[in-house]
Amino acid sequence: MILSPTLQMHLLVFLLALTGVFGQLLSLNTTSLVAWRTGIAALVMALWLLIRRTAPLRTSPAEAKKMLGIGVLIGAHWLFFYGSLKVSNISICLTGFASISLFTAFTEPWLNGTKVVKSEVMLGILVAIGLALIAGFETQYLLGLTLAIIGAFLASILPVLNRRLVLSGTAPETILLWEMPGACLAALLVHPLLAPYATLFHWQPMDFLWMFFLAIVCTVFAHAFHTHLLKKVTAYTCNLLMNFEPIHGIILGALLFHDYDSLRPAFYAGAAIIILSNFLHLRLNKATSERITSA
Repeated sequence: MILSPTLQMHLLVFLLALTGVFGQLLSLNTTSLVAWRTGIAALVMALWLLIRRTAPLRTSPAEAKKMLGIGVLIGAHWLFFYGSLKVSNISICLTGFASISLFTAFTEPWLNGTKVVKSEVMLGILVAIGLALIAGFETQYLLGLTLAIIGAFLASILPVLNRRLVLSGTAPETILLWEMPGACLAALLVHPLLAPYATLFHWQPMDFLWMFFLAIVCTVFAHAFHTHLLKKVTAYTCNLLMNFEPIHGIILGALLFHDYDSLRPAFYAGAAIIILSNFLHLRLNKATSERITSA
């Protein structure tokens, strides 16, 4: 049975929610984590394409510069994401990341030269309200929440840029191959501002296992699959469904790290609002499609 693109997105979102868990388990600092994750992902994808030949390794200089630039943005996004995780917890980090749909309601029309859709803005505001309820106005985690929201803003731009590459005919595997070095470079450039380069090699025994899952399963597989799905769904729909990631991640964090304080009544209220916004969005899309079909 072939799963619908929406259901495939939900499965992907659950997989991406694990990145917060692995980031919490890894002892590496933020820049080391991002540098190794992206460096290993680039190497694995290069080896895969050399063996399987499912997509070209080479591309034009103009396309290469474009993908490397997007990779730098990806690296910045992950630096803010894992920076938030390291100074707060999974709950605050992932709820801050849920603001992505609010930003995408503006960034996608801005980048594509289209009009802002009022319904998408309203749904984004709903998500922001849910975000505020889940965060519970935890002032001690204000830095972590701020870093997560900045990361969400950067993440709202990425699907729009990647979708352009996909629709222009660039293979998702090639996109990942060229973007990961850019992300790795961003982490390596920032690293000396936070710690000596020697800390890149301060690994604990279990870090090798967690990095394997983070770099290969949650990066190479998940992001290549994500780029494939951008052929079938808009960047806004993709990012709105991504708002289930905090729900999955917070529940996993509570189960694995016993972070039960994060699951206050406000969490359930905020989660309900986020879920409602997703169902409303799907309903609005269906109604729009029916109007276009009948016209």
